[in-house]
Amino acid sequence: MTENRAANNEISAAEEYELVTTRVINASPALVYEAWTKPEHLAQWWGPNGFTNTFHEFDLRPGGIWEFVMHGPNGVEYPNKNEFVEIGPERIVLRHVCEPHFQLTATFEDLGGTTRLTLRQLFEDEAVFNAIKKIASSHTEENLDRLEAHLQKMSI
Repeated sequence: MTENRAANNEISAAEEYELVTTRVINASPALVYEAWTKPEHLAQWWGPNGFTNTFHEFDLRPGGIWEFVMHGPNGVEYPNKNEFVEIGPERIVLRHVCEPHFQLTATFEDLGGTTRLTLRQLFEDEAVFNAIKKIASSHTEENLDRLEAHLQKMSI
């Protein structure tokens, strides 16, 4: 982990079955929000290193569906389906409605030119949480690295 990432990152288990990741990103909340809410941007950075995405549905509204396939670097395909619960410039909440079930809350806090992005993944039970937490931290880090790299391209 680089010094900058270590200083700007925080991962914790806030609630019993919740993973929390925080990172300060060198981009405005508006730009970060755009990267999360425009499928042409989101498809470019979503997922761990080496993954690509094919979006089938992206209906950005409460009750709307985001359905896609993540293509792993090993050729394995991972179908995903989410339902948007809340959409707003400071917060996005979605429910992952296929296995593993969880709710993801992303908040975008304005720090005067940078953004504190906080991701909260709340899992349905202990077994799912324990199975996921082993890989979730590193995959979330890779996902946020990819977001930051994409934000740099967006701001050029």
